[in-house]
Amino acid sequence: MKQTKGGLMSFNNFLSTSRNRTISLDYARQAIHDDTSMGILFVMAIDPTVCAASNTPFVSVTDEGYFNDNEEEILFSTHTIFRIEQIKPIHDDHTDRLWQVNLTFTGNDDNKLSTLTTHLREDLSRATGWHRFGEILIRLGDPAKAEHLYTILLEAASSDEDRTGYYQQLGRVYSRMGEYSKALSNYERSLQIDKIALSSNHPSLATSYNNIGLVYDSMGKYSKALSNYERSLEICKIALPPNHHSLATSYNNIGLVYDNMGKYSKALSNYERSLEIYKIALPPNHPDLATSYNNIGAVYRNMG
Repeated sequence: MKQTKGGLMSFNNFLSTSRNRTISLDYARQAIHDDTSMGILFVMAIDPTVCAASNTPFVSVTDEGYFNDNEEEILFSTHTIFRIEQIKPIHDDHTDRLWQVNLTFTGNDDNKLSTLTTHLREDLSRATGWHRFGEILIRLGDPAKAEHLYTILLEAASSDEDRTGYYQQLGRVYSRMGEYSKALSNYERSLQIDKIALSSNHPSLATSYNNIGLVYDSMGKYSKALSNYERSLEICKIALPPNHHSLATSYNNIGLVYDNMGKYSKALSNYERSLEIYKIALPPNHPDLATSYNNIGAVYRNMG
């Protein structure tokens, strides 16, 4: 979280808050179970006029809360977005694992939020109709429903272009479900169709090789994963601009394999190359940047 200071964060469920610092701090202390956990007190600055302009509902539920009037509970709707302003430790006589994070409510006119929202919309706009609905189901973590949808779409597909797309999505679904043999089968079917229909350096082939590499990586078959990742990277270097997001993804995935193999210097080199491209290709608050920093930090930790 320290690395995302100044960035944005969202709570993915209804957010129960309190104006009573003592009660909130008690909840934070209860979150400290052992030496690996920390308690965080979120202190939120809310401008009601910004909430109203952004159509973000919040309501006082003081009379309904467990602590009655003492809690002074305020309930926010799902996906309320805040900016991380300050992170500092809280002095406590019993623990050194308490932190305070100061947040400010962010409205729709926030520049970073607008940039991120635009990027995410463009990312999702590549899918249309039922295809987009399936993509949303995957991102919401409901692979079983996505599998059912894509199976129906595949049976009704009338062109190889549609079929290869549905095979790709089914591969993603089965991979999420941990059914790796089914994932590989669908990715390979997609790849075979594209090899016939497309040029040898088409970006879609790079996507297939990358996805096959992801499955082998999840199975712990690192040499096969590395081979597919490197083939994907070779195609991306030919078919795409030098700072394209897909190149960064390839470098990151190669770094992951080397990391898993204990080859930390090679992992670090690829992670850093990935980060360089992400910094150019993505908004400054994109989650993939946070992932890159986390991966680099993990390598340094493993290197001691």
